[in-house]
Amino acid sequence: MAGASLLALLDDIATLMDDVTVMTKVAARKTAGVLGDDLAVNAEKVTGVAADRELPVVYAVFKGSMLNKAMLVPAAIVIAAVAEWLITPLLIAGGLFLCFEGFEKLWHYLSHSADTRREAGENLRKQLENPSTDPLELEKKRIKGAVRTDFILSAEIIVITLGIVGDASLLVRASVLAAIALLMTIGVYGLVAVIVKIDDLGLHWVQSEQQGVGGAALRGAGKGLLLLAPRLMRALTVLGTAAMFLVGGGILVHGIPSLHHLSEDVLQMGIQLFADNAWVRAITPQLFAAILGLLAGAIVLMIISAGSRLFGTRS
Repeated sequence: MAGASLLALLDDIATLMDDVTVMTKVAARKTAGVLGDDLAVNAEKVTGVAADRELPVVYAVFKGSMLNKAMLVPAAIVIAAVAEWLITPLLIAGGLFLCFEGFEKLWHYLSHSADTRREAGENLRKQLENPSTDPLELEKKRIKGAVRTDFILSAEIIVITLGIVGDASLLVRASVLAAIALLMTIGVYGLVAVIVKIDDLGLHWVQSEQQGVGGAALRGAGKGLLLLAPRLMRALTVLGTAAMFLVGGGILVHGIPSLHHLSEDVLQMGIQLFADNAWVRAITPQLFAAILGLLAGAIVLMIISAGSRLFGTRS
């Protein structure tokens, strides 16, 4: 009897772990858009920090991010337990915020000329070179700003994950939320640490005094890394913004029944116009979600801008 009970317990544990693993994978895919934006935002926050302070700054923001999630995960578990009806509205609110944030970035880029963006970068450089500027004080402000931004992005990750595990048991919910919080935080800040040190590694290789073919190859690789670093930052920003429309629009499609039905109608139109194959079935819903996310972001930005003008506040 004891052996049978042990086997039953082991079977329950295996089933639980399987459920947690599957849901964690799904949640990781769904939160990829936030991850891309989180990478770009946090890598950008370290720009301009002294080379020997880059990793300490990343570590400080990492600790702040862990504290954010230590508050958000229990709050999400409580909401799921006592006010489950809040999950869908919170999910839709998170999706709208993603769309808004993505469109705001796009609008800011389109409405500001290249000269304006270069001037902003030049002003930052002058501020850093000014003798009256306290580097440590500026560093603290950047860390606080990054932790505040991380709180919003972490909340989005937790809300998206909560929407996925909404029907699961309390133990599975808690396990998946904790796993996603830990994996995303380690993943984001581990990659940020690598990204911000790519140029330093490239410079180290370029300055290598190793002779022969190996030395030449190393210096060539270093030059490649120096060229890659700024392009990687730009690519992360573009991909992160695009992913915000995809993820935000996808949340709206799955959270609002009328939009879900419209998405299915658009898919059927795509099949009739083109072909019934895996490519059409995969691309059409994603394209619909991205366009919906773009439109939703534009509408939210217009509403917020109108509200700001109405109440006389600055956006």
